[in-house]
Amino acid sequence: MGRQRTPEGPPPAPAVQKLRIRYAKRGRLRFSSTRDFSRALERALRRAGVPMAYSAGFHPHPKISYANGAQTGAASEAEYFEISTTVRVDPDKVRAALDAALPDGLDIVEVVEAQPGALADRLQASTWRVEFRTEEPGVVAAAVEALMSAERAEVTRTFKSGPKTFDVRAAVLSADVSGATDPVYAIMHMVVRHTTPAVRPDDVLTALRAVAHFEPLTPPLVTRLSQGPWDDARARVADPLAADEAVAGT
Repeated sequence: MGRQRTPEGPPPAPAVQKLRIRYAKRGRLRFSSTRDFSRALERALRRAGVPMAYSAGFHPHPKISYANGAQTGAASEAEYFEISTTVRVDPDKVRAALDAALPDGLDIVEVVEAQPGALADRLQASTWRVEFRTEEPGVVAAAVEALMSAERAEVTRTFKSGPKTFDVRAAVLSADVSGATDPVYAIMHMVVRHTTPAVRPDDVLTALRAVAHFEPLTPPLVTRLSQGPWDDARARVADPLAADEAVAGT
């Protein structure tokens, strides 16, 4: 067995600061995947001059971690990632520089220093807006009522490991329907708890078809409005970038 090689040169500079960042996917950029965004982000970090920390080894990578990205095709006002830097930086300056370096539609909304603990653990539920541009509000409301009245609503989705059947209803914490005007169409707002496997908006649409035989004439426009800790006392999704005491409501 040959000797194990070690990378030549000095080790990478240590990380001294971790930033948590919220960004939005808007307009046509809602069709960008997490992989598309990661490539655009790495280019933007270089252009913005952010002093990134890198992993060790023969193929160092910038220290970036992503959490619970929305499915391709869904717009979002609440996507999150973390970066580590080798010198302390001003979060507001990083926000402005990084936002300017990314294409329009991938917009940096907020940058803060990371609180202790894993970001993924703070993303417990999401609020979604689903716009049915070709459906009457009453029709959608009846279908949503049927779903919320059901004890279970099982759907099957194919994963890398094969097809898996799971219950959608238990993950939907709340759902209601309102109407838009000029033209008239239906808007569903729902809160979905993050589960394993994750219940996505298209799973809810599949459940509406199975439970209420409802299928929209055209695909709805789906937007994630927020995601974060589930505040059971207030029945709302809290801000994952807030301090722990603010999240807890104390």
